[in-house]
Amino acid sequence: MRKKVLTIIGLTMAFVVLTGFAVRYGSRSAQATSGEASMVELEAYPETVAAENGFSIEVLVDGRPLAEYAARGRRYVEALENAEYEVRVHNPTGSRVAVALAVDGLNSIDARHTSAWDAHKWVIEPYGTIHVRGWQMSGESARRFYFTTERDSYAAKLGQAQNLGLITAVFFRERRPVTFTQATPRPPYTEDRARDERTAPEPKTMGEPSASNQGGRDAAKQRSLPSYPPPDDESAATGIGRSVRNDVQWIKMDLDSRPAGEITIRYEYRASLVRLGIIPRDYPRPNVLDRRERAQGFEPKYCPQP
Repeated sequence: MRKKVLTIIGLTMAFVVLTGFAVRYGSRSAQATSGEASMVELEAYPETVAAENGFSIEVLVDGRPLAEYAARGRRYVEALENAEYEVRVHNPTGSRVAVALAVDGLNSIDARHTSAWDAHKWVIEPYGTIHVRGWQMSGESARRFYFTTERDSYAAKLGQAQNLGLITAVFFRERRPVTFTQATPRPPYTEDRARDERTAPEPKTMGEPSASNQGGRDAAKQRSLPSYPPPDDESAATGIGRSVRNDVQWIKMDLDSRPAGEITIRYEYRASLVRLGIIPRDYPRPNVLDRRERAQGFEPKYCPQP
């Protein structure tokens, strides 16, 4: 199945642009820029890359990956309040892939909450890396991701605050060309077959519900929906920040319907990570050096009784 894809071709925040792509399965896709200028001093930081089947994503602040903590069967990073961040996505394979990237449950390309299969997707060239720095607002611009509170988040502004604190990437491989053999010709349309179709009973359809029944069903559905606490000012979420240039164009792709990999990163402020037991609590320690500096060698006394 052929698909249209969108490609990013411009400069973003004056970084050097290398090739990268973005894509939506089903009809469209978009291309992301690779800002290699932001990749500085990475060797000074621990290897904390969330990966599956070789695919990897990292959360970067000021070009540096945030430290990652593995716990509860998940991967966590510490959100830094008001800091702009970007998501670096790597394709280790020799073929193009498309990645559906959701932040707080919203697609980073169109802010919709859908399945990964139906979502717009970013396209990555073989062995390539892309940097997704914000919400794609048009064919020419995006608005930066930044850590903020739930109440100030982009998702809360859209009334979609059920999936805050998550960054999820789902990867799909591009299909290889398939050769089809010619099928055996079907038998000609016969008079008997036509007569059978004419005499076949009309298919039965489900009756349309009455207005009163439909209203009752809608009310019951609303009552069955889970309730969520309102967004707060303590937990981390992602805001919609300043506008940056991010040009895109659409291309066609044919994708394998089976995901090749899926990665989820949870992010929280430090206090929440401590409450979850992900990182240890900070305990105040006495000033040992001050005590040692005031130590004395002798006093004019005998040894005391213990």
